[in-house]
Amino acid sequence: MNSADNLAVVGRGLPTPPRALHAFTLVEVLVGLAILAIAAIVLGAAYANTLGAHAAIAQRASGGSAMDFLRDTVLNEPEREKVEKGGDMSLPDDRRLHWEAKVEEAAVPDLFKVTLTTRTSGGTLKGEEEATETLMVLRPTWSDPQRREQLRSDWRAAHEKAKEAAAR
Repeated sequence: MNSADNLAVVGRGLPTPPRALHAFTLVEVLVGLAILAIAAIVLGAAYANTLGAHAAIAQRASGGSAMDFLRDTVLNEPEREKVEKGGDMSLPDDRRLHWEAKVEEAAVPDLFKVTLTTRTSGGTLKGEEEATETLMVLRPTWSDPQRREQLRSDWRAAHEKAKEAAAR
C-alpha cells in the first residue's frame, strides 16, 4: 500500500491535516503566571517576617541579658538589705539600668516575693524603658528567726486543723 491508499482508507479520500503542535493555551499560561506571582508574594512576605523576627530577637536579647544578669545578682545575694537597696548598672551602647527591688514575706517560712523594677535609659533609646519581673525566692538568710518560728507555728496549727477536719 502506498501513501495515497492510506489517505483513502483513513480519511475516506480526504487528506489528514498535519498534527497540531503540543503547546499551552493562553489561559493555561495566565493561570501559571498567577500561581507564580502568588508564590513570589508569599515567599517575600515570609522573608520579611523572618527579618522582623531576627530584629526583635536581637533587641530582646540585648534587653533580656541585662534582666538575666540582674536576676542572677539578686538570686545570689545573701543579704536582704542589699537587694532592697537596688542599684545602677552600666550596659552596652552607653545605656544605664536603674533597678529597685521590693521584698515581701510570703505565708511560708523563708519564702519571699521579690518584685524587680528596672528603668533603662540612654544609648539609642528614645526615652526610658521600664520592665517589671516577680520572683519567688527561698532565702533562709533573709528571714527574721522570730518571724520564721511564728510562721511555722501558724502553719502547724492550720495543718493540724485541716487534719482534724479531714478525719471527721
